[in-house]
Amino acid sequence: MKNPSFVYRIRFLGVGIFLFALILAGKLYAIQIIDGNFWIEKADRQYARSDTALFDRGAIYFTSKDGTVVSAATLKTGYVLAVDPLHVEDPVELYKEVAPFITLSQEEFIDKATRKARYVELATHLPQDVADKIEALDERSLVVSKDRWRFYPGGSLASHSLGFLAFKGDEYAGRYGLERYYEDILARNRGEEYVNFFAEIFSNIKDTVAHGGPLEGDIVTTIEPTVQGMLEEKIAEINHTWSSKFTGGIIMDPKTGEIYALALYPSFDPNDFSDVDDVARFSNPMVENVFEMGSIIKPLTMASGLDTGAVTARTTYNDPGCMVLNSSKICNYDGRARGVVPMQEVLNQSLNTGVTFVMQQMGKNIFADYLKDFGIGVETGIDLPNETHGLITNLESPREIEYATASFGQGIAITPIETVRALSALGNGGVLPSPHIVKEIRYRVGGSKEITYPPGKQVIKPETSTEISRMLTEVVDKALLNGNIAMEGYSIAAKTGTAQIANPNGGGYYDDRYLHSFFGYFPSYDPKFIVFLFTVEPVGVRYASETLTVPFSDITKYLIGYYAVPPDRGDASLE
Repeated sequence: MKNPSFVYRIRFLGVGIFLFALILAGKLYAIQIIDGNFWIEKADRQYARSDTALFDRGAIYFTSKDGTVVSAATLKTGYVLAVDPLHVEDPVELYKEVAPFITLSQEEFIDKATRKARYVELATHLPQDVADKIEALDERSLVVSKDRWRFYPGGSLASHSLGFLAFKGDEYAGRYGLERYYEDILARNRGEEYVNFFAEIFSNIKDTVAHGGPLEGDIVTTIEPTVQGMLEEKIAEINHTWSSKFTGGIIMDPKTGEIYALALYPSFDPNDFSDVDDVARFSNPMVENVFEMGSIIKPLTMASGLDTGAVTARTTYNDPGCMVLNSSKICNYDGRARGVVPMQEVLNQSLNTGVTFVMQQMGKNIFADYLKDFGIGVETGIDLPNETHGLITNLESPREIEYATASFGQGIAITPIETVRALSALGNGGVLPSPHIVKEIRYRVGGSKEITYPPGKQVIKPETSTEISRMLTEVVDKALLNGNIAMEGYSIAAKTGTAQIANPNGGGYYDDRYLHSFFGYFPSYDPKFIVFLFTVEPVGVRYASETLTVPFSDITKYLIGYYAVPPDRGDASLE
């Protein structure tokens, strides 16, 4: 009979050998596969500076409509030219040799070449062929070093979503957009990459793992680059046409919350923003600023009334043109009384007195509860930094006038992304989606993780969603530009919004400054897209129907063609 202790020792030795082999294989994988480029760069001593590590950072990708990824933020390799002043014998002659390769004047060059230092940079981001020519000069006072830096192939494309890197003190890191929000994922902290990979894969993306932070990787966004480019061109055209302060837009899947495009004009080029004279341009008003949105809030009021049963599309009221509540007067946009009017016409003609009637029928407290259920006043959780929440303190007031103005989008201020989330529920069956830009993390150690977002809250009944979609479709078919933007074969639900802009100095509102907004989704009863547009202080025009209706129609036609969206109805539905 074998000695049990001998068998135990053999098994123990076998396990030890297996573990050692596993660790060795893992280390070889890390060196050859994960860190292969790093060691190749380190081995290439021709241009490497021994005291400076090459910059490294994870990539950001767009996703095209066929699912292929397109580089949005990557690394570019080039060279740095520096001078060692202690080895410069004749700075004038040296300048003549390097002048073709640098942009410095002779005076600037001599200043750098005569400093009491061992290393002074002369030029950065030099290409390979230039580096080779400088090396061929065989000047020991010149130092050519390999360099790597952040590069955005699309230039200004989606710049407000991507953000950029910048110094804050001595720290060089993401300062805006996805670069900042996903800093822990994109940053490269050498020496800390060997963590529990499987723990991270099966954890929440924001949870920490063994080393106290998420695993390094690349991020894949939902942004479709062609659609993003189209939206940017359209909002730039709007802004130029009407000389607005700024203009923005969002295109999103109203069911999943995936954002195909998010754009703001004016934008900036994250590769070179030296011409930006106001840092406020880097911020993202789509998530960071609040606005009184005006009449695009009316469908939320109407949907709330439908959902409670307080009104139906056939309910009528006597439109007085103007109303006085708590000693304050509210009027329709034209002040005109229309007599007995059904609820459909309240949306068709965008009547302030009509949605005030709806609010009164359900009661101001129930109305306020519905707006809060639509997420008004609450952050969406979008994966962009500095998101703020809407200002809805008026919905806590005992005065009925505050609820009346809120019913048509004045007196409450909300972010564009908050607005899009709420309006999405009108068409997607009554559920609040989770707006987001990143859908996948691709880990540096291998493998990937699809980011999941929580299911939305049911805020109105599915049948209410169908009915409000039908009403908004009739707005497009018959009322909006007299039905001239209705598309044969397609149902489109939409509404314009014109809001007065508050005067922060004297109180009240400006008489000649407006915010124009527009939203629409299509196909109306199974929407693939929701489009939101807004422009701030357009010049020489009052109503959003004049500034944003045609751009919305153009965007809708583009998306239907680009994604080959099939028709959902016959011609008879337009009659």
